[in-house]
Amino acid sequence: MTAVPLVSMTSISKAFGSSLALRDVSFELLPGTVHALMGENGAGKSTLMKILAGVVRPDAGTILRNGVPVQMNSPREALDAGVSTVFQELSLLPNLTIAENMFLGREPLTPSGRIDNAAMARATRETLKQLDLDLDPGRLVGGLTIAERQFVEIARGITANADVVILDEPTAALNAADVEILNRHIRALKSQGKAIVYISHRMEEIFRLCDVVSVLKDGRNVATVPVASVSPQELIAMMVGRDIAELFPPRGDGAKSAVALSLDGIRLTADSPPVRLDVHQGEIVALAGLEGQGQRELIRSIIGQYQPVAGTVEVKGRRIALPIAPASGVRRMQALGVGFVPEDRKDEGLFLDLSVAHNIAIGLNSRHSALSIARRYRDIIQDAIKSMAIKVSRPSAPVGSLSGGNQQKALLGRYLALGSDILLVEEPTRGVDIGAKAEMYKLLRDFANRGGAVLVLSRETIELIGLCDRLYVVHGRSIVAEMPAAGASEHAILEAALQR
Repeated sequence: MTAVPLVSMTSISKAFGSSLALRDVSFELLPGTVHALMGENGAGKSTLMKILAGVVRPDAGTILRNGVPVQMNSPREALDAGVSTVFQELSLLPNLTIAENMFLGREPLTPSGRIDNAAMARATRETLKQLDLDLDPGRLVGGLTIAERQFVEIARGITANADVVILDEPTAALNAADVEILNRHIRALKSQGKAIVYISHRMEEIFRLCDVVSVLKDGRNVATVPVASVSPQELIAMMVGRDIAELFPPRGDGAKSAVALSLDGIRLTADSPPVRLDVHQGEIVALAGLEGQGQRELIRSIIGQYQPVAGTVEVKGRRIALPIAPASGVRRMQALGVGFVPEDRKDEGLFLDLSVAHNIAIGLNSRHSALSIARRYRDIIQDAIKSMAIKVSRPSAPVGSLSGGNQQKALLGRYLALGSDILLVEEPTRGVDIGAKAEMYKLLRDFANRGGAVLVLSRETIELIGLCDRLYVVHGRSIVAEMPAAGASEHAILEAALQR
């Protein structure tokens, strides 16, 4: 006997003004399955899930819950109907504690009617313990790392006692060990007969974890198939019409040119060995290896956001002793032609409420004193938007209204407009779709082909192998191997990291 779907969405359509986001889409969730939802940004995934989560109301179509018609008029109604959502854009409130965020809107009460803070703390501690997370429930969310915030968000979602759990890019900020913890809990939910919607741009996660995949393109459902029946190449072709081999542009010719950036004698801690690396003009160099081995600290030492014990950085022949003062590091490096693209573009890179034009021009204005009259740089901004292929209706549109990929391009465009010739890039494609990844890879390669130098780190080893010219393998806050990317493999990188 065929199981009754936990959720059936039939002929769902939704327009925003003249833009049709969803066109007659049907989507079904069976109990005990992990259902992948894939497609480029703008394909309609978020709109479809926001309708199921009660955030957006459809213009047409029906939703059945256990075969009974329902209307999700609010997130509260969706949660009451057994649908819990963890969106990619974190919804935690930074000025509240972990426990307060976990129980927001469903706080337990004492017999006298007061919020039972002790009960919230106990339940939160137990939930976090189940996720192998050792955090104080009374700690403010604003003081957590991105990965810790992501796990708290996930914990809140999967412990809401819902039958349907929507996970939107849940692993974007997690390392390999954390991903395995999350996967273990997803499998546990599946064994309990729950349905999990899994939205991710990482192919290996889809094929390791999911049972069924639906692909949206241009607001339509182009296919729903068992994951075991398709290949990664076929999935990408459904989404964007091209093969996975076409994601990465050709590498440079390998000819050595002048050194643009050098790190020499950097010791991240008192007991760590000194680190030395070079990045030449015209090449993209990766800091690879297991998560949390010092890659991030090395990059941030250059701009003063991490304070190493000793060492120097040399930028185009100019030698600077480390550490660099945190308050002036980013601007000091900008003056030398070094741009820094942080992993957390929303909190550290962009001013979401300001326009695309303002976000690009901020770097240009920073070259002048605080009392100088702000300049408009209209032509430079227009050139940056055009050359970066930023999809925006007008330069005055808030940068926060753009997709993740276009936000990332706007942040990168700030430094290209500034004339930077060295880029430090953390997680260049975090939370962006396959098509936007290909565009970002091309932009970085074009930058290098014009003589720029790029130092990059990423949790996706395949990304580093495909994008870069050389790889430094980092382990234990030290460089343990160097290899050309053209002949590298995930196995070789892991082997190098573990044989120190």
